[in-house]
Amino acid sequence: MIDIAYLRRHNLILLEAVSGSRAYGTDLPHSDTDLKGVFILPERDFFGLDYVPQVANATNDEVFYELRRFVELLLKNNPTALEILGTPPDCIRYQHPLFAAFRAEDFLSRLCRQTFAEYAVAQIRKAQGLNKKINNPEPPARKSVLDFCYVTVGAGAQPVEQWLVRQGLEAAQCGLAKVSHLTDLYALFVDADPTAPKGYRGLLRDAEASNDVLLSAVPKGEVPVAYLSFNRNGYSTYCRVYKEYWDWVARRNAERYENTVQHGKNYDAKNMLHVFRLLHTALEIATTGQLHVRRPDRDYLLRIRKGEFEYAELVADAEKLVQQVDAAFADSTLPEAPDRERTENLLIELRRQFYEQQAF
Repeated sequence: MIDIAYLRRHNLILLEAVSGSRAYGTDLPHSDTDLKGVFILPERDFFGLDYVPQVANATNDEVFYELRRFVELLLKNNPTALEILGTPPDCIRYQHPLFAAFRAEDFLSRLCRQTFAEYAVAQIRKAQGLNKKINNPEPPARKSVLDFCYVTVGAGAQPVEQWLVRQGLEAAQCGLAKVSHLTDLYALFVDADPTAPKGYRGLLRDAEASNDVLLSAVPKGEVPVAYLSFNRNGYSTYCRVYKEYWDWVARRNAERYENTVQHGKNYDAKNMLHVFRLLHTALEIATTGQLHVRRPDRDYLLRIRKGEFEYAELVADAEKLVQQVDAAFADSTLPEAPDRERTENLLIELRRQFYEQQAF
């Protein structure tokens, strides 16, 4: 089995570097130390059937990419791959001499507008979703189908449960029959004579588990007392939002959530830090052709991390920055994409030389 320990033991690592906040310069005293790197498969494994594109530890805070996979990511201007190449010198733990042929500036292209800026936009949407979840929490008790059912009353309608109370009825006394040609509209019948029950089944099979109303067999000639409308689309939307919220509660990082609550601005400060880091990096790439992993805007980013700005202010600033990035790439002299042929030759030559060295 090839794991990180195996790579180190067999001298297969081309680059090992500290990544994340410690490379960006935005780390705090309690920040984790993440590692990223590039390795090369043993020659036999590379030519065999079981190609291994990457290896990672159990927590995914140490990730190493096989050389071919790494090059594939570079050709797409993947931010992670480019940042590995742009690692500050003080964060490089080991670099094989052959790997010096790979330089970040040789791969920068207009694709960075998409990979950096659009990823930042996705993070903005993620922040907006979190803001909504914090400010609009879902109560633990799940609504039932009946909360989305209304009964006709004159020219208007009432919630079915309110209508039942006003009529002095129980749901078990009611029966529903579908109205032909009308979506989610039902004729509502009432079994008002306990001495001659008509066998109506009620409105729901199970108030907590049912996802639809319950139909009954109605004797011929019975006259409905009202009509019931089930807002099925509203119920489906509610169920999706409810599930998303409680799934998020189960998955959320407790420390980051507490930080979000403590600074009182109701946004994930670390998430918003990365939005601006990515956008500023993209703008620098477009205007200078350089990648700065160690952030010159560190102080501003840390102010975001501390929650010094209002959420709406940050979103508005980020949206303006996206427009600046788009304009900068439109005027950029960068190539449309990295030089695939040159990159492939570089890949082949590095692998050839490495295997030759391993043979001796």
